[in-house]
Amino acid sequence: MADLAYRAMMFAREVHAGQKRKYTGNPYTDHLAEVAGIVAAVAGSQGDAAMAEQMVAVAWLHDAVEDCDVSLEQIEQHFGFMVAVGVSGLTDSETGANRAERKAKGRERLSKCASWIQTIKCADLISNTSSIVKHDPKFAVTYLAEKRALLDVMDKADPRLRELAYAQSAAAAIWEKLND
Repeated sequence: MADLAYRAMMFAREVHAGQKRKYTGNPYTDHLAEVAGIVAAVAGSQGDAAMAEQMVAVAWLHDAVEDCDVSLEQIEQHFGFMVAVGVSGLTDSETGANRAERKAKGRERLSKCASWIQTIKCADLISNTSSIVKHDPKFAVTYLAEKRALLDVMDKADPRLRELAYAQSAAAAIWEKLND
C-alpha cells in the first residue's frame, strides 16, 4: 500500500497526458496535483496513514473515468476496491434532460457518499473555483450557485475544507459583483 498514491499519480499522468486545463492551457495534471495536495493537507489528521494514502490516490484519479478512456474496473484492478469506490463517488455519470437535472442527481449521489469522498470533492471545488471565476465570470455565476448547493448537502466532508470552499465561493461572488 505504501506506493499507492505514487502509482495513482503516475497512472493519472499517463491517462491525462496531453490534456489541458480549459482556461489556462496548463497541463490537466496541474489540477490533479492541486487536488491531491489539498487532500494531503487534511487526510492525515485522522491518524490513519493507509486511509490518507487512499484519499490522495483517489484525488489523483478522480477524473480518470469521467475524462479518459478508463473504466472503474481498471481502477479497481490497479488500485483496489476502495479506490474504485472513491473514484465512482466522484465521477459525474448522471444523465438528464438539462444541466440542472444532472447537477441535482449529482448532489443526491454525493450527499450519500462517505466523508472521505466528500472531502476530496471539496478539494476539487476549491481547485476549480478561482480559475472559473477569473476566466469565465459569466459561467461563474451558475457554477458558484451549483457549488454552494453541493456544499449544502456534503455535510460529512472535512469541516475545514468545506468552510474554505464556502468562503472561497462567497468571496468569488463578491468579487464578481465588484467587477460587473
